[in-house]
Amino acid sequence: MNFSEKFRVKPGNTIRLAKIDAAFKDKHEDQSSTLAEMENYKKRLRDLQYLLYAENKQSLLIILQAMDAGGKDGTINHVLGSMNPQGTRVYGFKVPSAEEASHDFLWRIHQAAPHSGQVSIFNRSHYEDVLISRVHNLIPKKVWSKRYDLINDFEKNLSDSGTHILKFYLHISKDEQLRRFKHRLDDPTRHWKISESDYREREFWGDYTKAYEDVLCKCSTEHAPWFVIPADHKWFRNLAVSQIVVATLESLKMEFPKPTIDIKKVREKYHKAEKEANN
Repeated sequence: MNFSEKFRVKPGNTIRLAKIDAAFKDKHEDQSSTLAEMENYKKRLRDLQYLLYAENKQSLLIILQAMDAGGKDGTINHVLGSMNPQGTRVYGFKVPSAEEASHDFLWRIHQAAPHSGQVSIFNRSHYEDVLISRVHNLIPKKVWSKRYDLINDFEKNLSDSGTHILKFYLHISKDEQLRRFKHRLDDPTRHWKISESDYREREFWGDYTKAYEDVLCKCSTEHAPWFVIPADHKWFRNLAVSQIVVATLESLKMEFPKPTIDIKKVREKYHKAEKEANN
Protein backbone atom coordinates (compact mmCIF):
# COMPACT_ATOMS: atom_id res chain seq x y z
CA MET A 1 0.00 0.00 0.00
CA ASN A 2 1.16 3.52 -0.80
CA PHE A 3 1.01 5.14 2.64
CA SER A 4 1.84 8.57 1.22
CA GLU A 5 -1.51 8.58 -0.56
CA LYS A 6 -3.43 6.61 2.03
CA PHE A 7 -2.67 8.87 5.00
CA ARG A 8 -2.10 12.23 3.32
CA VAL A 9 -4.60 14.97 4.16
CA LYS A 10 -5.59 16.55 0.88
CA PRO A 11 -5.70 20.35 0.98
CA GLY A 12 -9.08 21.65 2.03
CA ASN A 13 -10.44 18.26 3.09
CA THR A 14 -12.51 17.98 6.25
CA ILE A 15 -11.04 15.53 8.76
CA ARG A 16 -12.92 13.73 11.52
CA LEU A 17 -10.37 11.87 13.63
CA ALA A 18 -13.04 9.75 15.33
CA LYS A 19 -13.71 8.13 11.95
CA ILE A 20 -10.06 7.18 11.41
CA ASP A 21 -9.08 3.81 12.87
CA ALA A 22 -6.06 4.41 15.11
CA ALA A 23 -5.46 0.64 15.23
CA PHE A 24 -5.28 0.23 11.44
CA LYS A 25 -2.42 -2.05 10.38
CA ASP A 26 -3.13 -2.76 6.72
CA LYS A 27 -2.31 -6.36 5.71
CA HIS A 28 0.15 -6.92 8.55
CA GLU A 29 -0.72 -9.21 11.44
CA ASP A 30 2.03 -8.24 13.85
CA GLN A 31 5.44 -6.65 14.17
CA SER A 32 7.35 -9.76 13.10
CA SER A 33 5.82 -9.56 9.64
CA THR A 34 7.36 -6.11 9.12
CA LEU A 35 10.90 -6.67 10.39
CA ALA A 36 12.55 -7.30 7.02
CA GLU A 37 10.71 -4.37 5.43
CA MET A 38 11.71 -2.06 8.30
CA GLU A 39 15.37 -3.03 7.99
CA ASN A 40 15.26 -2.18 4.30
CA TYR A 41 13.71 1.21 5.06
CA LYS A 42 16.31 1.95 7.73
CA LYS A 43 19.15 1.20 5.34
CA ARG A 44 17.50 3.24 2.61
CA LEU A 45 17.01 6.16 5.02
CA ARG A 46 20.71 6.11 5.92
CA ASP A 47 21.73 6.09 2.27
CA LEU A 48 19.30 8.82 1.23
CA GLN A 49 20.17 11.09 4.13
CA TYR A 50 23.86 10.68 3.28
CA LEU A 51 23.07 11.69 -0.30
CA LEU A 52 21.06 14.71 0.91
CA TYR A 53 24.01 15.75 3.08
CA ALA A 54 26.52 15.28 0.27
CA GLU A 55 24.49 17.10 -2.37
CA ASN A 56 23.96 20.00 0.06
CA LYS A 57 21.27 21.69 -2.04
CA GLN A 58 18.00 20.72 -0.35
CA SER A 59 16.80 20.03 3.17
CA LEU A 60 14.05 18.11 4.95
CA LEU A 61 11.87 19.18 7.86
CA ILE A 62 9.89 16.48 9.68
CA ILE A 63 7.23 17.63 12.14
CA LEU A 64 5.78 15.24 14.72
CA GLN A 65 2.61 16.05 16.65
CA ALA A 66 0.43 13.82 18.81
CA MET A 67 -1.62 13.59 21.95
CA ASP A 68 0.38 12.77 25.10
CA ALA A 69 2.01 9.32 24.77
CA GLY A 70 1.32 9.38 21.05
CA GLY A 71 4.79 8.13 20.15
CA LYS A 72 6.85 11.10 19.03
CA ASP A 73 9.95 9.96 20.93
CA GLY A 74 9.48 6.39 19.75
CA THR A 75 9.24 7.47 16.13
CA ILE A 76 12.45 9.45 16.44
CA ASN A 77 14.29 6.57 18.12
CA HIS A 78 13.11 3.70 15.96
CA VAL A 79 12.71 5.34 12.56
CA LEU A 80 14.72 8.50 12.29
CA GLY A 81 17.45 7.30 14.65
CA SER A 82 18.96 5.40 11.73
CA MET A 83 20.09 8.68 10.19
CA ASN A 84 23.59 10.07 10.75
CA PRO A 85 23.54 12.65 13.57
CA GLN A 86 26.07 14.75 11.65
CA GLY A 87 23.32 15.79 9.26
CA THR A 88 20.29 15.46 11.53
CA ARG A 89 19.00 17.64 14.35
CA VAL A 90 16.10 17.03 16.73
CA TYR A 91 14.34 19.95 18.39
CA GLY A 92 11.80 19.76 21.19
CA PHE A 93 9.61 22.80 21.64
CA LYS A 94 8.36 23.27 25.17
CA VAL A 95 7.23 26.38 27.03
CA PRO A 96 8.94 29.39 25.39
CA SER A 97 11.81 30.99 27.28
CA ALA A 98 11.59 34.66 28.24
CA GLU A 99 13.64 35.59 25.18
CA GLU A 100 11.51 33.44 22.87
CA ALA A 101 8.29 34.82 24.30
CA SER A 102 9.47 38.37 23.62
CA HIS A 103 9.46 37.64 19.86
CA ASP A 104 6.71 36.54 17.49
CA PHE A 105 5.63 32.91 17.90
CA LEU A 106 7.53 31.74 14.81
CA TRP A 107 10.86 33.30 15.75
CA ARG A 108 12.21 30.33 17.70
CA ILE A 109 10.92 27.93 15.05
CA HIS A 110 12.80 29.67 12.26
CA GLN A 111 16.00 29.34 14.28
CA ALA A 112 15.65 25.56 14.06
CA ALA A 113 14.76 25.28 10.37
CA PRO A 114 17.19 23.00 8.53
CA HIS A 115 19.94 24.42 6.38
CA SER A 116 20.95 22.85 3.07
CA GLY A 117 21.88 19.20 3.35
CA GLN A 118 20.28 18.81 6.77
CA VAL A 119 17.28 17.02 8.24
CA SER A 120 15.52 18.74 11.13
CA ILE A 121 12.98 16.88 13.25
CA PHE A 122 10.53 18.81 15.39
CA ASN A 123 9.17 17.04 18.46
CA ARG A 124 6.16 19.34 18.82
CA SER A 125 6.37 22.54 16.85
CA HIS A 126 4.84 25.88 15.95
CA TYR A 127 1.49 24.08 15.87
CA GLU A 128 1.41 24.17 19.67
CA ASP A 129 0.48 27.82 19.21
CA VAL A 130 -2.86 26.81 17.69
CA LEU A 131 -3.31 23.75 19.91
CA ILE A 132 -2.48 24.19 23.60
CA SER A 133 -2.76 27.97 23.32
CA ARG A 134 -6.25 27.53 21.91
CA VAL A 135 -7.45 24.72 24.19
CA HIS A 136 -6.35 26.48 27.38
CA ASN A 137 -7.26 30.00 26.26
CA LEU A 138 -3.70 31.22 26.70
CA ILE A 139 -4.29 33.82 24.02
CA PRO A 140 -7.51 35.29 22.58
CA LYS A 141 -9.24 33.61 19.65
CA LYS A 142 -8.70 36.72 17.53
CA VAL A 143 -4.96 36.09 17.90
CA TRP A 144 -4.66 32.32 17.43
CA SER A 145 -7.24 32.21 14.62
CA LYS A 146 -4.90 34.31 12.45
CA ARG A 147 -1.97 31.99 12.98
CA TYR A 148 -3.05 29.33 10.49
CA ASP A 149 -2.35 31.70 7.60
CA LEU A 150 0.91 32.83 9.20
CA ILE A 151 2.00 29.22 9.55
CA ASN A 152 1.10 28.44 5.93
CA ASP A 153 3.07 31.46 4.73
CA PHE A 154 6.04 30.48 6.91
CA GLU A 155 6.08 26.94 5.54
CA LYS A 156 5.68 28.18 1.96
CA ASN A 157 8.73 30.38 2.49
CA LEU A 158 10.73 27.39 3.70
CA SER A 159 9.53 25.32 0.76
CA ASP A 160 10.48 28.02 -1.73
CA SER A 161 13.94 28.04 -0.16
CA GLY A 162 14.50 24.33 -0.81
CA THR A 163 13.13 22.76 2.38
CA HIS A 164 10.81 19.80 1.90
CA ILE A 165 8.28 19.47 4.70
CA LEU A 166 6.53 16.37 6.08
CA LYS A 167 4.09 16.70 8.98
CA PHE A 168 2.91 13.63 10.87
CA TYR A 169 0.01 13.50 13.30
CA LEU A 170 0.46 10.26 15.25
CA HIS A 171 -3.14 9.23 15.83
CA ILE A 172 -3.80 7.14 18.96
CA SER A 173 -7.09 6.29 20.63
CA LYS A 174 -7.99 7.49 24.09
CA ASP A 175 -7.96 3.89 25.37
CA GLU A 176 -4.48 3.30 23.97
CA GLN A 177 -3.24 6.46 25.64
CA LEU A 178 -4.45 5.17 28.99
CA ARG A 179 -2.70 1.82 28.40
CA ARG A 180 0.55 3.65 27.71
CA PHE A 181 0.14 5.72 30.86
CA LYS A 182 -0.24 2.47 32.82
CA HIS A 183 2.88 1.08 31.22
CA ARG A 184 4.77 4.12 32.43
CA LEU A 185 3.48 3.49 35.94
CA ASP A 186 4.50 -0.18 35.80
CA ASP A 187 7.97 0.44 34.36
CA PRO A 188 10.39 2.20 36.77
CA THR A 189 12.56 3.29 33.85
CA ARG A 190 9.63 5.32 32.55
CA HIS A 191 8.57 6.96 35.80
CA TRP A 192 10.43 10.10 34.80
CA LYS A 193 7.92 10.54 31.97
CA ILE A 194 4.92 10.67 34.31
CA SER A 195 3.29 13.96 35.22
CA GLU A 196 -0.04 14.81 36.77
CA SER A 197 -0.79 17.04 33.82
CA ASP A 198 -1.01 13.95 31.59
CA TYR A 199 -4.22 12.93 33.29
CA ARG A 200 -5.56 16.46 33.55
CA GLU A 201 -5.08 16.94 29.83
CA ARG A 202 -7.26 13.88 29.12
CA GLU A 203 -10.21 15.98 30.27
CA PHE A 204 -9.60 18.15 27.20
CA TRP A 205 -9.42 15.27 24.72
CA GLY A 206 -12.41 16.53 22.75
CA ASP A 207 -11.06 20.08 22.65
CA TYR A 208 -7.66 18.90 21.44
CA THR A 209 -9.30 16.68 18.83
CA LYS A 210 -11.22 19.63 17.40
CA ALA A 211 -8.08 21.79 17.46
CA TYR A 212 -6.10 19.09 15.63
CA GLU A 213 -8.86 18.65 13.07
CA ASP A 214 -8.72 22.37 12.28
CA VAL A 215 -4.92 22.21 11.97
CA LEU A 216 -5.14 19.27 9.59
CA CYS A 217 -7.82 20.94 7.47
CA LYS A 218 -6.35 24.44 7.37
CA CYS A 219 -2.64 23.66 7.15
CA SER A 220 -2.22 20.64 4.88
CA THR A 221 -0.86 22.01 1.62
CA GLU A 222 0.82 20.64 -1.48
CA HIS A 223 4.20 21.92 -0.30
CA ALA A 224 3.75 20.95 3.38
CA PRO A 225 1.32 18.02 3.69
CA TRP A 226 -0.07 16.54 6.87
CA PHE A 227 -0.28 12.77 7.28
CA VAL A 228 -2.58 11.12 9.84
CA ILE A 229 -0.69 8.00 10.91
CA PRO A 230 -2.60 5.25 12.79
CA ALA A 231 -0.37 4.85 15.84
CA ASP A 232 -2.03 2.45 18.29
CA HIS A 233 0.42 -0.17 16.97
CA LYS A 234 3.87 1.32 17.40
CA TRP A 235 5.43 -0.99 14.82
CA PHE A 236 2.89 -0.01 12.18
CA ARG A 237 3.44 3.66 12.97
CA ASN A 238 7.16 3.17 12.38
CA LEU A 239 6.55 1.33 9.13
CA ALA A 240 4.21 3.99 7.74
CA VAL A 241 6.44 6.94 8.65
CA SER A 242 9.51 5.16 7.25
CA GLN A 243 7.84 4.49 3.92
CA ILE A 244 6.65 8.08 3.54
CA VAL A 245 10.03 9.61 4.42
CA VAL A 246 11.87 7.25 2.07
CA ALA A 247 9.44 7.95 -0.78
CA THR A 248 9.83 11.70 -0.27
CA LEU A 249 13.63 11.59 -0.28
CA GLU A 250 13.64 9.36 -3.36
CA SER A 251 11.45 11.87 -5.17
CA LEU A 252 14.04 14.63 -4.76
CA LYS A 253 16.21 13.24 -7.59
CA MET A 254 19.39 13.95 -5.64
CA GLU A 255 22.86 13.45 -7.08
CA PHE A 256 26.31 13.28 -5.59
CA PRO A 257 28.28 16.45 -6.37
CA LYS A 258 31.03 16.37 -8.96
CA PRO A 259 34.54 16.01 -7.52
CA THR A 260 36.47 19.23 -7.00
CA ILE A 261 39.80 17.55 -7.76
CA ASP A 262 41.26 15.50 -10.59
CA ILE A 263 40.49 11.95 -9.47
CA LYS A 264 42.87 10.47 -12.04
CA LYS A 265 45.83 12.40 -10.66
CA VAL A 266 44.93 11.58 -7.06
CA ARG A 267 44.63 7.88 -7.97
CA GLU A 268 48.08 8.00 -9.57
CA LYS A 269 49.51 9.50 -6.39
CA TYR A 270 47.80 6.80 -4.33
CA HIS A 271 49.25 4.00 -6.42
CA LYS A 272 52.69 5.60 -6.21
CA ALA A 273 52.45 5.86 -2.41
CA GLU A 274 51.14 2.30 -2.17
CA LYS A 275 54.04 1.02 -4.27
CA GLU A 276 56.58 2.86 -2.11
CA ALA A 277 54.99 1.50 1.06
CA ASN A 278 55.29 -2.08 -0.21
CA ASN A 279 58.95 -1.74 -1.14
